[in-house]
Amino acid sequence: MPTEWALEVMRKAPYITVSFTRPDGTAYGVPLSLASADGEVWYFHCALEGDKLDTIAVHPEVCLSAVTQCKPTVGPKDGSFTLQYRSAIAFGRAELVTDEAEKILALRLISERFLPRHMDAFEDAIRRSLHRTAVVRITLTAAPTGKRKQYDKNGEEMKYGRME
Repeated sequence: MPTEWALEVMRKAPYITVSFTRPDGTAYGVPLSLASADGEVWYFHCALEGDKLDTIAVHPEVCLSAVTQCKPTVGPKDGSFTLQYRSAIAFGRAELVTDEAEKILALRLISERFLPRHMDAFEDAIRRSLHRTAVVRITLTAAPTGKRKQYDKNGEEMKYGRME
């Protein structure tokens, strides 16, 4: 699927799993609430210390994986047990945000994405918690790619970028 389609999956996913490589070389993946203004730079927030920050200090390369519209189904034509889904994957480089203005911008993006009806409380929340909140920037190193399995109204699998 095209890049813009994959970005839309990432924008709509309830969370994005970010996969890291720990300092000892073991894998570490965690679902996080990410937001982006432009689709190239993504942000998440976390505690001021812990696995995520320890990990990106040594291995900043990350993989993002998002899934939406995941629905177990029976194949309409052959009765196979399958899954309809939309997914996207992207690779990037993570780094701790140190600039206070960028931290606030990132937290605003995250809040607007997940709590848009409560933005009237944003400034108070920033005053209370900015000093104890870390923000991580992930800059994509390549355009995201997308994949899906979906059937049309006639039971035909929509392949090769077919959008109807």
